[in-house]
Amino acid sequence: MAKPIHVAVAVILNSNQEVLLALRHEHQHQGNLWEFPGGKLEQAESVYDALVREVDEEIGISITSAQAFLKLNHNYNDKSVLLDVWIVEEFYGDPQSREGQPLRWCAINDLNEDDFPAANKEIIYALKSRVK
Repeated sequence: MAKPIHVAVAVILNSNQEVLLALRHEHQHQGNLWEFPGGKLEQAESVYDALVREVDEEIGISITSAQAFLKLNHNYNDKSVLLDVWIVEEFYGDPQSREGQPLRWCAINDLNEDDFPAANKEIIYALKSRVK
């Protein structure tokens, strides 16, 4: 299988400890499933820089601080991904769909792993385990 696609993933939390989700477009890989905002790293781009760029492009907010949370590999039948997941609790701007995707805030304990691509299940388990 080809080298994994390196993806910066933002777990964006608001003051109520709800996480921001975006619905993948039907035509995309794993379409019609919810995801955490983010995207592929460009050549020679740091993970943090990709995170900031992708979040701005997708939902129009500016990250002011983020902490590395976890890294995980996942193999789908047709591709392999390396998800570099960051927790974002400091940002400015109001999230808005810049790519036509529905957005919603969701309490961490209400996240249902069946509504997400398989690669995201480990992120959801890790988030739920950090909730007090």
